[in-house]
Amino acid sequence: MASPSTDVVTGAFGFTGRHIAQRLLETGRTVKTLTGRPQLWGTSADPFGGQVEAIPLEFDRPERLADVLRGVDTLYNTYWVRFANGPVTFERAVENSKALVRAATEAGVQRLVHISITNPSTESHLPYFRGKAQVEGAIRESGLSYAIVRPALVFGEGDILLNNVAWALRRFPFFPVAGDGHYRAQPVYVEDLAELAVSAAAERENMAFDAVGPETYTFDELVLLMEKHIGSRAKLAHMPQSLALSLSRIVGYFVRDVVLTHDELVGLTASLLVSSEPPRATTHFSEWLEANGARLGAAYASEMDRHYRMRSRGLLGN
Repeated sequence: MASPSTDVVTGAFGFTGRHIAQRLLETGRTVKTLTGRPQLWGTSADPFGGQVEAIPLEFDRPERLADVLRGVDTLYNTYWVRFANGPVTFERAVENSKALVRAATEAGVQRLVHISITNPSTESHLPYFRGKAQVEGAIRESGLSYAIVRPALVFGEGDILLNNVAWALRRFPFFPVAGDGHYRAQPVYVEDLAELAVSAAAERENMAFDAVGPETYTFDELVLLMEKHIGSRAKLAHMPQSLALSLSRIVGYFVRDVVLTHDELVGLTASLLVSSEPPRATTHFSEWLEANGARLGAAYASEMDRHYRMRSRGLLGN
């Protein structure tokens, strides 16, 4: 049984989960992770040097999940899927998330901090945003004490999406932009997101809030700012969404990855990655770029390699 000071983070070897787990370790907490990559524990690829015990995330063994969570103070849930791939579907991700919530309820977890997304909606035609809203509903109905944290476009060490935008800007003479490029995004620094999640765990009232940074950009502005700080001379080429998506698929063929999905493009062009709430994060994307642009996009970051090829059942964290 876990001690009263133990927290569990799903996907602590992933992007968001790693930063949450690191923040918890810095505050003296005992941390465990439920992960689809337990084989990394204690190896050279373990970002925590063995400090975070890794336990397989087995949704088909709810009794095992409940046993792991028994006596835990806070469960930080970053589990989700970026896109459907074979047996890994958004519908399955919703059911897996519900199983985790039920296990946390049965185990008597004191607090659930769940990482969602800005502008989730059960009416959305985009399965990513619709599924996130369905999981939020299950959490509200669970009886658990909860905090739902909704980040927009997350940046920082270990990011895939913005890293690969920079990678493309470094290597190609033009960068495809779907539509007019006037749709907006509100980047949030991953360490700010981790701090907001850990702070929310210390509260007791149920809450749901957006986690966004202090700067809002049109997509054109975002790409041009990245060009400036990485030294790219690529030209922005505005084109129909269908053509931009086709070009991303061609690049994906050569890097053996899914560079961009239709739903991601639609969500971006609909400005779903912005918030109507005051920003809670403080790190400026522009300042972070100034300090880190020289290495951003130096190497391609593969979603398939990081999450799907290393796992047999689609178990991943944000």
